[in-house]
Amino acid sequence: MDKKTVLEKIKNQIIISSQAQSDEPFHNEIAMNAMIETVINMGKINALRLAGKRDIKNTKDKFKNKVVIIGITKPDKIPFNCKEIVYITPSVDDAKSIIDAGADIVAFDSTNRKSDSALREMINFIHSQNKIAMADISQLMEAKRAYEFGVDIISTTLSGYTKETENNPCTPDFELLQKCALNFNIPVILEGKIWDKNDVKKAFSLGAYSVVIGSAVTRPHNIIAKFKEGLI
Repeated sequence: MDKKTVLEKIKNQIIISSQAQSDEPFHNEIAMNAMIETVINMGKINALRLAGKRDIKNTKDKFKNKVVIIGITKPDKIPFNCKEIVYITPSVDDAKSIIDAGADIVAFDSTNRKSDSALREMINFIHSQNKIAMADISQLMEAKRAYEFGVDIISTTLSGYTKETENNPCTPDFELLQKCALNFNIPVILEGKIWDKNDVKKAFSLGAYSVVIGSAVTRPHNIIAKFKEGLI
């Protein structure tokens, strides 16, 4: 798909993040394939955020251009010091691996943990491959830098997951979404801590281009934990 088609397919849509860590049963290839197929065919979803070349390639091979794939790489197990380090698509080699697997959009850490030179190199490489560069940010200043460096999409993915933002509320960062939507004339995606249909409605009312939902759909143990909060 060309860039225009990709962006048209995700506009005003829900994107499902279908991922599992290596110690979770859904990480199994057959299980993950079944989850992804359920999301696409039964959930009528046409865009996914997937981690790693295995799941990206399997999905692209099966569904071709029926779905848009936002690709990332990250460790099989999230590191204990994840708030201090870059671990989402950290290098150009990582970006190349998921582009080769079939990703339409490459998402990567664009927080202040990443140097200017490394960020420029990442964006320029993705563009050289005729793919869309998506900046996962946690603060407005990071969004501004990524925008000035030529990124195509900004996402609030890492709000709450860096040292500077670790004390943010455990709710979607609507304030960051709104500021980004008002300040930058590129698509801005809300991602992170979305559990309710009202969150989705609010996101679009504040200028979201798309909304990415992960744990609330594809992490059964996290969904169960939410219900257990109601136990007496």
